[in-house]
Amino acid sequence: MQTFLLTFGFLMSIMAIMAVGVIFSNKPLKGSCGGTGKCACELAGKPKACENQPPS
Repeated sequence: MQTFLLTFGFLMSIMAIMAVGVIFSNKPLKGSCGGTGKCACELAGKPKACENQPPS
C-alpha cells in the first residue's frame, strides 16, 4: 500500500507541475492538426476535399 501511495503522489505531483507549466506558458492550446478550423485535407494542400466529407 505504501508503494501505491508513493507512486500515486509522484504522478500527481508531475501532473501538477505540467499544469502549472501550461498555465504560465500563456500560449493557447491547439490540437495536433494545427488548431481549430483546419482539417487534414487543408494541411495536405487539398482544401476542397474537406467539403465532400460529412461533419464529424
